[in-house]
Amino acid sequence: MPRAARLHVLTLTPFYPSARDDAGGCFVAEPLALLAELGIKSTAIAARPFYRGGRLTANETAHPATWFRYIAPPRMTGLALSGRALYLRIRGAVQRLHSAEPLTLIHAHAALPCGQAAALLARDLGVPFVVTVHGRDVFSSRQGGFIGHWCELLCKNVYRSARCVICVSERVQEDLRSGLHCRSSVVRNGVDTKMFSPQNSRECDEVVLSVGNLIPSKGHEALLRSLAAIRGTHPRLRCEIIGTGPERARLAHLAQQLGISDCVVFLGWQSRAAVARAMQRCCLFVLPSSYEGLGCVYLEAMATGKPTVGCRRQGIAEVIKSGETGWLVEPGDTESLANVLHQLLRDSGLRERVGMAGRRVVLENFSVQHQAERLLQVYQECAQ
Repeated sequence: MPRAARLHVLTLTPFYPSARDDAGGCFVAEPLALLAELGIKSTAIAARPFYRGGRLTANETAHPATWFRYIAPPRMTGLALSGRALYLRIRGAVQRLHSAEPLTLIHAHAALPCGQAAALLARDLGVPFVVTVHGRDVFSSRQGGFIGHWCELLCKNVYRSARCVICVSERVQEDLRSGLHCRSSVVRNGVDTKMFSPQNSRECDEVVLSVGNLIPSKGHEALLRSLAAIRGTHPRLRCEIIGTGPERARLAHLAQQLGISDCVVFLGWQSRAAVARAMQRCCLFVLPSSYEGLGCVYLEAMATGKPTVGCRRQGIAEVIKSGETGWLVEPGDTESLANVLHQLLRDSGLRERVGMAGRRVVLENFSVQHQAERLLQVYQECAQ
């Protein structure tokens, strides 16, 4: 793609790699370096509320970003209040940036708080803004009640004001359009296909990998029950689960109740490189999530050439053709999931064919380069 006319884009995001977490927000950071090669000057601001503790230190491998903390109460009440708080916190710095080198466009990630802050900054500076929606909870209203309704109203105001709402999948775009008519476009996240690539050494036979936050919607309970159903025919079965979250203790107890605690290993948080190595050594990847906008981990697993199992009616269903480039099951359908796992575990040839077909799909359509080029198109259209 030809280089763009010089555009200066401010990326405002709550997701960004740090020294403590190099995987957080990699889907935001990784395209920025490629956008620079396409002629875009990218300035990044990463935002975090004070109640989320820990020292913020930049990740040296990621595109440079300036971190700002802002005042907001925790949970959904804080989400409803934090957009304006973030705006007040960064307004002076953004105005100075704009005076030194005028911004062409602001790109916010998530409607709250960054989208609302971007809308206020765009009004002050007289520049357009776009906002990316990464998950299925488009209007931040899942909690319900007054706070959920308040968040929904704020999100809708952000989307109406945006030059374009960027959705990470058609499924997310459908969720957006079900509640609001506004200009939108689909830009799917991409994969670093060098980091996530097949390895030459032999895979670990019968190692099933899952990567995701330990929360109910990720479907780890269904995975454990499916593993218990096939353990008798796969005595060497081992499951590695990467991720942290409030479900950790309950899932460990469930594994013990099902009699599979000896073959299920909870690895906790892992670095991005460690996740890539785990994907390279497993024989298949599964995350039966029931509420997924797209799911970068599916694309990463596919990029390593491993057969990947997800759920229907989620964003990944737009990428995987079941039985050819991966597998899809109904959310919560433990019997179907067990059958798929059994079929893949017993047939190494099938795993290789499906895994390589999935990698080709990623190489042809879902690399970080594809993501950067699509973002460039949106920036050019919205800057006019």
